[in-house]
Amino acid sequence: MATDQLDAKGLICPLPVLKARRSLKPLGVGDVLEIEATDPGSVKDFDHFCETTGHRLISSSEADGIYRFAIEKTA
Repeated sequence: MATDQLDAKGLICPLPVLKARRSLKPLGVGDVLEIEATDPGSVKDFDHFCETTGHRLISSSEADGIYRFAIEKTA
């Protein structure tokens, strides 16, 4: 299981999700993408993204205006 990082800070909807989608493509099933974003809308966006794609949202948190997400690739 590998972990990859995506810095989406400073980007607004829909760019964090689009970049995450692109970053997940080369990963293997079970690999994790960790994302940092500053757009408050990304919380809802990543939740919806995982619901519609089937990827698993492992964690979602916020500290000092930085939103952190961990998404496991499922297929």
